[in-house]
Amino acid sequence: MPVNPTYPGVYLQELPSGARTIAGLPTSITAFVGCFVRGPVNVPVRVFNPGDFERNFGGLDRQRETTYGVTQFFQNGGGQALIVRVAPGGVAASVEMLDDAAGVALVATAGQQIGEASADNPGLWGNNLRLDVDYAAADPATQFNLTVTEIREDAGRALVVRSETFRNLSMDETLTSHAPPVVNDGSVLIQLTQGGSTDRPAVTGTLADAGADPSAATAGDSAIDMTVTIGGAAVTETLEIAGADMPASLPDARALLEGLIRAARPTEPMWAQAAVQLMDGRLRVLLGRNGTDYDPEAVVSFADDTGDLAANLGLAGGAVTENVQQYRLGSPNAALAFRGAAVAGVDDTGATAAALAGSRAARSGVFALETADLFNILCIPEASLLDGPGQVTNLNQVMSAAIPYCEERFAFLLIDPAPDVDTPDDAAGWLDDIATAGMRHRNAAAYFPRLRIADPLNDNRPRSIGPSGAMAGLYARTDGDFGVFRAPAGIIANLRGVQGVDYRMTDPENGLLNPLGLNAIRIFDNIGTVSWGARTLVGADMLSPDWRYVPVRRTALNIEASLMRGLQFAVFAPNDEPLWAEIRLAANAFMSRLFRQGAFQGASPRDAFFVKCDAETNPQSDIDLGIVNVLVGFAPLKPAEFVVLSLQLMNLQAAN
Repeated sequence: MPVNPTYPGVYLQELPSGARTIAGLPTSITAFVGCFVRGPVNVPVRVFNPGDFERNFGGLDRQRETTYGVTQFFQNGGGQALIVRVAPGGVAASVEMLDDAAGVALVATAGQQIGEASADNPGLWGNNLRLDVDYAAADPATQFNLTVTEIREDAGRALVVRSETFRNLSMDETLTSHAPPVVNDGSVLIQLTQGGSTDRPAVTGTLADAGADPSAATAGDSAIDMTVTIGGAAVTETLEIAGADMPASLPDARALLEGLIRAARPTEPMWAQAAVQLMDGRLRVLLGRNGTDYDPEAVVSFADDTGDLAANLGLAGGAVTENVQQYRLGSPNAALAFRGAAVAGVDDTGATAAALAGSRAARSGVFALETADLFNILCIPEASLLDGPGQVTNLNQVMSAAIPYCEERFAFLLIDPAPDVDTPDDAAGWLDDIATAGMRHRNAAAYFPRLRIADPLNDNRPRSIGPSGAMAGLYARTDGDFGVFRAPAGIIANLRGVQGVDYRMTDPENGLLNPLGLNAIRIFDNIGTVSWGARTLVGADMLSPDWRYVPVRRTALNIEASLMRGLQFAVFAPNDEPLWAEIRLAANAFMSRLFRQGAFQGASPRDAFFVKCDAETNPQSDIDLGIVNVLVGFAPLKPAEFVVLSLQLMNLQAAN
């Protein structure tokens, strides 16, 4: 700030340097829009590796083409992906958790919190979620613990995939321990909403009545009937207790009862792995959680056969709570014990043009990327599967949304050919169709033929997939190794994890498609499968020469996006020479850095680029309108697409 001298002495004033740094943006963050096994719907989720993809979206699925595209992206060198799931017809599994008076305490729905939004997670996977409630909390009278478990059925056994536990939850919305916000912020499996009740959900398992006193039971031999009810079918076992073994305390009773239950049916894991806990001064009985015969909706009840030990343990009569072993999301049983109505999870019904294209107002489909800060490449593999042979109507509906949106976001679009495009003649016809539909654009490219990969979900038999995912990974790998200005093509551009292609082209056939702006994927002996073209969809010989090549267009997009973000400091600054000088300094420094990386033609920066922002580009009329004009030009590197070798024979006799 300016110095205001008021006394004799030396004053210090720090002055800004006036230097602004423009950072280059990433070039290969790839967005995928399509159907997946699981995951939030219409919310872009960033994943960095196949493990992230498996955890958040379920990994490969034979019915969903995009899952193979994402896998190929990472296999070929991709580093960051944004996944947008569409799920037309999908339903998220849910369940009502009732309190002791059968009021709805909480409703649990398969889903997770993404940013500030709660996103449902449709699909059959949600039917594998189970919830445990217990009162072993810091305040057993008012609080509860909630455990969320995702299981996977394997040969009749329930194997735990992952588990989350939330402790000391409350139903009081004025407290920081209020269950819905605590769980919603921390869980990647469920979202809670509070029902009409403010009481806690009933504890799972069988919870004895309070005030049990086993020492008050009648002396002598006793027998307790234990009944397990599953789906209306009941099985009862009588647990015999000799008078000499009568427990005198609840800890003794806990150990005795657990031993008797396990011994009643030692060959059935549901019984043999049963647990009896001492919780809040009461007994809690649970069946074996990992048994092959275990059913989470089994209900355990007790009654005295002879003697009164069950009653004195609080397990019979009184206010004993006989609940399901676990709340199970999506169970078709409408009401069982203290579990209320449930909605079964349903998978999506397959990609549609409307779902993939989405809506800007609803931020769905392609437009779900509105909430993403940045993406550079867009792939929609399932769009190529929507039409019948020789048709591009649905593809056009998707791309008519995707192409303008990519232009708006400085992104590049990869379009896959349809499965029926089998030969170069088919490919040429397909190009005519998409040209008629208006899909030839400088921000888009297409590759032919489709790839053949080993399908791990089908005994590694060959599967045909669109090349967009693998090519996006190759773009990322080339950008990392050389820079965005290097064409992702040539003998260095081998495609990993690819067994072959649907059609093996010859040089003359390649020569038919290359002038039309369709890039070839070729197989060469001793090299493998490689990308053998670098043209955009306006790269046909008869169309625009400025944006013919993929690396030229992607370099321009990166420069545009980087300068647009890096010059934000100029907004609302005084529009005169000091600002113009700052802009020139910042933009020149950014372009010089790209020149040193080898992004431009020319032996010196003067030959490679220019930045102009002065009184000539900013007349007074524009200054009056608040406009600053910056002119940036650059000489792009263009790929050596045709290498012409001239060979001349020397006539030595004539030389003599």
